[in-house]
Amino acid sequence: MISSTAEICLKEGRLDEALKLLQDQVRKNPDVAKHRVFLFQLLALNGQWDRALNQLNVCGNLADANLAMVQTYREAIRCELLREKIFNGETSPLVFGEPERWIALLIEANKLSAQANYSQASELRDQAFELAPTTSGSINGVVFEWIADSDTRLGPVVEAVVNGRYYWIPFNRIARVEIEAPEDLRDLIWLPAQFTWANGGSAVGLIPSRYPDSQNNQDAIVRLARKTEWHEPAAGHFHGLGQRVFITDTGENSLFDIRELVLNTAMPDEHG
Repeated sequence: MISSTAEICLKEGRLDEALKLLQDQVRKNPDVAKHRVFLFQLLALNGQWDRALNQLNVCGNLADANLAMVQTYREAIRCELLREKIFNGETSPLVFGEPERWIALLIEANKLSAQANYSQASELRDQAFELAPTTSGSINGVVFEWIADSDTRLGPVVEAVVNGRYYWIPFNRIARVEIEAPEDLRDLIWLPAQFTWANGGSAVGLIPSRYPDSQNNQDAIVRLARKTEWHEPAAGHFHGLGQRVFITDTGENSLFDIRELVLNTAMPDEHG
């Protein structure tokens, strides 16, 4: 990151002030690619996707070294727009692997939840959780008997961007996920991960670091994924904001603390 007043503001959690300072810096020095990269990331943290995409494209025009980053995060932004529609109940996610009844129930429950029809959503979600396979494994070497996303809209699935497409991936279709500690601002939005599938294949992907709508939260610490907040719009419905959390029978694990997730899965040759 750039050593600047904007960076100091960011470290202190003053995200909006950092953005204003950096925009002024870019206006004064429009051809400095590293400033544009910083600005793209700040805009993305705030969910200003169109402006972030514009800065990203400028980054590619200013330096060929940025082209791989531009391609990766152009797709990530496109997936983020789709993700918003999914959690607003307007469309359905792609599912990694063969569709199963429990996944269809979970998707329908999400749509009902988005419509604030929590009673029916609970019925379908409970059916989905009952039918979903239990997957054991370990996180950073600590063994667990089952795992789920702590957000009840997701439970037995992982959100991920793989090959430029947004998926819900059932835990039982994954053998291993290797995750690096966040290094760049963009990792606070999309954390790079190496997936090994239960069928033996592998892929590099991105895990959305934050829960849906975090980018619109008034608290910059939530937008920066430095904490997780939970809201219960109806009994038993727990919706997260800020950093993603996985829960197991041994406790909760924030995404940024996970280096290796190993799952005890074995599956014939099928994948998404």
